[in-house]
Amino acid sequence: MKHNCLIAREGWIFVATPAIITVVLLFTPYYRWSLIPLVLTLFCTFFFRNPERRAEAHKGLVLSPADGTVMEVKRVQESSYLQGEALQVRIFLSIFNVHINRSPLDGQVEWVERSGGLFLPAYKPEAGEKNARNCLGIVSEYGKVLVIQITGRIARRIVCWVKPGDVLQSGERFGLIRFGSCTELFLPTTASIEVARGDKVRGGETVIARFL
Repeated sequence: MKHNCLIAREGWIFVATPAIITVVLLFTPYYRWSLIPLVLTLFCTFFFRNPERRAEAHKGLVLSPADGTVMEVKRVQESSYLQGEALQVRIFLSIFNVHINRSPLDGQVEWVERSGGLFLPAYKPEAGEKNARNCLGIVSEYGKVLVIQITGRIARRIVCWVKPGDVLQSGERFGLIRFGSCTELFLPTTASIEVARGDKVRGGETVIARFL
C-alpha cells in the first residue's frame, strides 16, 4: 500500500473529527466556539502532513530517517541487531516537525520488534532504552542498519507499515510516530558521519552519513 497522501491516513480521524465539530457549531447559536475545533483541525492537518521528498540517488549515501534536530552522535555498542560497535545518531522530533519516518538507504527489512513501555520525554538519553519503541533492522549492501522509532511523553503511538522481507528504497516512507518523539539510527563503523549535534535534518533529504 502506498503512503503518499498529503495527510497521513493515520491522521484522518484527528483532522475530520474537529472539522465536523467546527461545521456543526457554525450553524448553531454557539458559532463563536467553532474557533477552538478549527484551530485543532489546522494543527492536526499540519502535524500529519506527509510531504514528498526527493532523495539523492548517489550510491553510498545515508539519508536522515526523520525530520528534527540531531541530539547526539557517538560510537556505541549495539547489541540487539548490529551486535557490535556502531555509530549512533539520535534525532529529536518536536510537535512541529514532520513525523513520517523514512528508510535511510536501500535495503531489505530483516527484523521488526516492539519493546519498552515508558513514556519519558523523548529528548532524555534514557528514553531510547526505556520508552516504548519499534526497532527496524535493514540489511543493505553496506551491512546492517538499525532504525528505532521511540515514543515521548506526548507521543503514545508508533506506526510501522513494513514487515520482514519488505524491500525499501532510500527515502521511502515506512511509518510515523504521533505527537513528539525521537528516532535513532545505528550504522556500521565504516560509515562517515556528516552531521553534528544541533544540526537540523529533513527525512529523506539530509545526508546523515556516507559509505566510501
